[in-house]
Amino acid sequence: MTTHEVPQALTVDGFRVRQSFGVGTLSRNATVMGVVALTADGLIGTQAPLSLLVSLPVTGAVIGLAAARRHGMTALSYYWAKFAWKRAARYDATSYRRLLLPHPYALDLPGVGASSTLIKAHDPTSGRPVGVVHDRATGYMTVTTLLAPGGSLMAPTGAVQSSLRTWSSVLDAMSTDEQVKGASVTIQITPGAGEALEDDVAARKDPAAPQLAKQIIDELVRTTPHATASVAPWMSVTVDPTAAVSAPADLAEQVAEALRVVDTVDLSGTGTDIERRATDVDLRRIVRAAYDPDVFNARDREFRDLSWSECGPQAADDGWEEYAHDGGVSVSWVLREMPRRPVAYSVLLPLLAPGRFQRRITLSYRVLDPHEGEAVLEREISNAYQRAQATAEVKGRARWSQKADAARAEKAAAQVASGAQVVDWTLAVTATARSAADLPAARQELARAVSATRGIRMRPAYGAQAAVFASGLPIGYNPLVKD
Repeated sequence: MTTHEVPQALTVDGFRVRQSFGVGTLSRNATVMGVVALTADGLIGTQAPLSLLVSLPVTGAVIGLAAARRHGMTALSYYWAKFAWKRAARYDATSYRRLLLPHPYALDLPGVGASSTLIKAHDPTSGRPVGVVHDRATGYMTVTTLLAPGGSLMAPTGAVQSSLRTWSSVLDAMSTDEQVKGASVTIQITPGAGEALEDDVAARKDPAAPQLAKQIIDELVRTTPHATASVAPWMSVTVDPTAAVSAPADLAEQVAEALRVVDTVDLSGTGTDIERRATDVDLRRIVRAAYDPDVFNARDREFRDLSWSECGPQAADDGWEEYAHDGGVSVSWVLREMPRRPVAYSVLLPLLAPGRFQRRITLSYRVLDPHEGEAVLEREISNAYQRAQATAEVKGRARWSQKADAARAEKAAAQVASGAQVVDWTLAVTATARSAADLPAARQELARAVSATRGIRMRPAYGAQAAVFASGLPIGYNPLVKD
């Protein structure tokens, strides 16, 4: 049995991209806009026929770009995004320099984190401090839970099946809770454990241990920092505390409500070991170390007095395919398409394997309400059959890919009717190099890791490097959560 051969019971499928119905490869909106544009050309042409010499070629070119595909998106979307990015770069809107603003907390973090602020709260269930990120624009709050790194590759088949079923139950519970807006799971792999390993070993060392054992442990701590990888997983849950039946009256009650809701997300039995709720110091370390990897292994006392704004970059430049910040240059890729066949539960293992560069892998979730999920799938079934029927009327028969797509939509609807949930999700991976000279090597290492998954298709986050970079941090930003 090879590393990619697993029992049939440990494979997962049901991945499908939403597709609207339109003419040919056009989406519904593109089809409507094309019809409107052609109608407008015809009306104008009746009054000024010579205008058709200009309007028809322009309309045809736009429709052609909307129908063509580039990097998994329409060519029109790709080139429009590039035009918008170049325009923003011309006015230095893609560059960030931290300044002392006259109004406190006017701009703590750049980009999508600008409206976030960090609150230090007390968790009554554990008696420990906990960090809560508050989005002042939406009122949402994000609580992060630190997880213990582990795996299930050596676990029995029954244990893995049980973990998958339990995780499905967690998603089911999230779908019926109106206050839970979304969640994300991030795993960060950093080469070298540094002083953080020394702190962890010192806290767990038994003073009564034999002297020889102490010497061996001290020698291992001294020699292993440059030969190990630090794995830091966490889960962030975004909550709307004001969606409660009795809306909280003030900020303190909103924080308490957010903590109460997150406590209902029970991860026991999912194969994940919960370490603790992330404190404000933990969040400062994660965010600051993402922008400046050199401080990742620093001790906790160096983060306690940092303000939330100081956790962000001193300077950053958002490029088309890279993101330059304080201590390095990062490149982020996003999911383009999942395989249309069942994949092993360990399909992400190549992305989680340590390499030369720091890497963050983030799975973002938004579980649809049961009624919304059923409506979405019914609409997808109708769209799939309409596309197949339109192709059959033109070519005499529908394409096999269209028939298979309709079958997958029907299978998903049958699963939902049996109690499954519809989940919007996406995958993002960020690799960080310490210098621009190492960026090609980091990009190549990331490309090889994606290729090793044997089926998952990803692409660079063109023109959105800073946003995707931030989506892997516990700053309250989830790309699937809408206001």
